[in-house]
Amino acid sequence: MRRPGGRGGRGSCARLAGNEAARAAAGDCMTTRLAGKVLRRATIVVAAALGGATAATQASSPWDDPYPSTYHASPSVPVLIRAATVLTGTGARLDATDVLLADGKIAAIGTNLVAPAGARLVDGRGRWLTPGIIDVHSHLGVYPSPAIAGNSDGNEATAPVTANVWAEHSVWPVDPGFSTALAGGITTLEILPGSANLIGGRSVVLKNVPSVTYQRMKFPGAPQGLKMACGENPKRVYGEKNTAPSTRMGNVAGYRAAWVEAEEYLRDWKDYEAKLKAGGKAAADAKPPKRDLKLDTLARALKGEIPIQMHCYRADEMAIMLDMSREFGFHIAAFHHATEAYKIANLLAENGVCAAMWADWWGFKMESNDGIEENIALVDAAPGGCAIVHSDSEEGIQRLNQEAAKALARGRAAGLDISPEHAIRWLTANPARALGILERTGTLEPGKMADVVLWNRDPFSVYALADEVYIDGALEFDRAHPPATPRSDFLLGQPAAAGEP
Repeated sequence: MRRPGGRGGRGSCARLAGNEAARAAAGDCMTTRLAGKVLRRATIVVAAALGGATAATQASSPWDDPYPSTYHASPSVPVLIRAATVLTGTGARLDATDVLLADGKIAAIGTNLVAPAGARLVDGRGRWLTPGIIDVHSHLGVYPSPAIAGNSDGNEATAPVTANVWAEHSVWPVDPGFSTALAGGITTLEILPGSANLIGGRSVVLKNVPSVTYQRMKFPGAPQGLKMACGENPKRVYGEKNTAPSTRMGNVAGYRAAWVEAEEYLRDWKDYEAKLKAGGKAAADAKPPKRDLKLDTLARALKGEIPIQMHCYRADEMAIMLDMSREFGFHIAAFHHATEAYKIANLLAENGVCAAMWADWWGFKMESNDGIEENIALVDAAPGGCAIVHSDSEEGIQRLNQEAAKALARGRAAGLDISPEHAIRWLTANPARALGILERTGTLEPGKMADVVLWNRDPFSVYALADEVYIDGALEFDRAHPPATPRSDFLLGQPAAAGEP
């Protein structure tokens, strides 16, 4: 392995473009944005000078995001895809169906739809249309290509609890892996810290669009996640340093100590905020608790604002973590890798927890030894089960549809009746649910983001290729016209990328 413990936007004005008009428009818009920032900062300063305690307090609140998304969808024209086989992600299959994309949204789904003026018409006959694929477990950008030490930024393996670090601050947005993932139909992905630590830090959800800053890729309004890891990785990494944890019981003790500290921190902030709300002398005498970046993150998880994304293989350890989530009141959105999830599929479903899994990875260390190829299908089969296919690989992310096809085939071989219209949820709706963005993407429904993949055939075929990939209605990948496909800055001038000998 190349790292301790394993691996675990566009601007709001306009993206960089290849013509002078677009660059000029982007410059004008940036000037307007900067002016707006100056005005907002001036307003805060004036409010504080006038005794506006609330404004001053909010400016330093641990619950704010000081690095907001600057993503803005690319300009696009309406697109009418005609007579495709549509897998909506809601469990439906619609044959010979039209889908209209307009203003960045799914505008209509039906037959004989009328194209608006200026629309681009796409022949979908013989082709399949699905929601964009969402990968909930990726390290693109934090372990980018080329894979050298100078680019290795995924594990802050300096302490067992590093909840203060944010994966987004390591993302190298010109990682060429983003482009190859786009060619595989990936429209949204969660970038996680690695799994060296008990609590490794915050994750970030990105739109898979070309950019020179991660903020321009940051999915607007998507919750951050909190990466935690159980099992072999933390105990090995820190055991080798002759420090705690070096055992699984040490792992659990470390989690609990961190959550106890976070409870106290959150209680102090609640007391302070209550005094401000009460007003009068109590508010005048109130002093905010000393900021702690690690505890800011853990407290937000206790408040329900940051869901837990947990690296965990064994069934018994997942059960322990569910007990701990009840002890402290945080929510585990998904167990990642979860090679033994099939053993507790009903328990996961009862607790509303997803399992993000590989199709057939197993046996590469002791805690993965009981993995089976029917894992995904069996988790899915539990009443209310939430199965997800993830990558954890810069190569696997390019073919997640084929990974899902493997799981589909093994489930059918085990006697389970699984249709393509159901299995597509493992790649779209279920990951959107685990990331807290299902209301906006993950299914093809009117009003949702037009994140769409047009495949040359059934996406669960080994021969399937993504012909076109749309993000918010903009054509971001076009296999038939590769020169029009954006290329990362890193690849510009690289002879191999240009097809030169």
